[in-house]
Amino acid sequence: MANALIIVDVQNDFCEGGSLAVGGGAGVAAGISRLLAAEPDRWDHVVATKDYHVDPGAHFGDPPDYVDSWPRHCVVGTSGSEFHPELVTGRVEVIFHKGEHAAAYSGFEGHGPDGECLADWLRRHGVDRVDVVGIATDHCVRATALDAAREGFRTTVLLDLTAAVAPDTLDVALRALDGAGVTMVGEPVITAA
Repeated sequence: MANALIIVDVQNDFCEGGSLAVGGGAGVAAGISRLLAAEPDRWDHVVATKDYHVDPGAHFGDPPDYVDSWPRHCVVGTSGSEFHPELVTGRVEVIFHKGEHAAAYSGFEGHGPDGECLADWLRRHGVDRVDVVGIATDHCVRATALDAAREGFRTTVLLDLTAAVAPDTLDVALRALDGAGVTMVGEPVITAA
C-alpha cells in the first residue's frame, strides 16, 4: 500500500496579507516546501486542496461572524485563490477544489479536474496512509483529517506544518482529532496574523 501527503489550502488569502490571513501561513508554506525537498521519497503521492469560491452564499458575510460566515476569500480568478509563492508545487499530482457554491472545509468535499473526489483518487492509487498539513489547523486541516480517518485512511497531522487561527478553536480541534484516532506530531504554529 502507499502513503500520501495532503496539502490543505496553502493559499494567498489564508497567509499574511490575505483577506482571511492566519498568522504563520507563509512559514507553513515554506516549511512544506523544505520538507518535500529534504525528503523527496517520503510520500508516494502528493495532492493539494484549494478553497475555490464562485458564489458560496452565506459562507461570505458582510459583516462576517467568523463562525459560519467569513470575509470574501479564495474567489476563483483572484490572486487570493492561488497557492502561496513559498509553496513549491512541483510534486503536487492533482488539486482538489472545494466550496464553489457552498461552504466546504474538508478536502474530501472537493473534486479534481475530472470530477473525481479525493477519497476515490486516493483509493485508486492504493493509498492507505495520509499525512495532512496546511491551513488552518482548527478549520480545514481539522475537517480534512477527520474525514480521512472516517474514510478509513490511517491519518497523521504534521502539526509543525499547520497554522492555527486561535487557541480556543485549536484546543477543540486537537481534542476532536485525538478522539477520532488521528495521530498528531509536533506543535501547530499559532501567532497573530
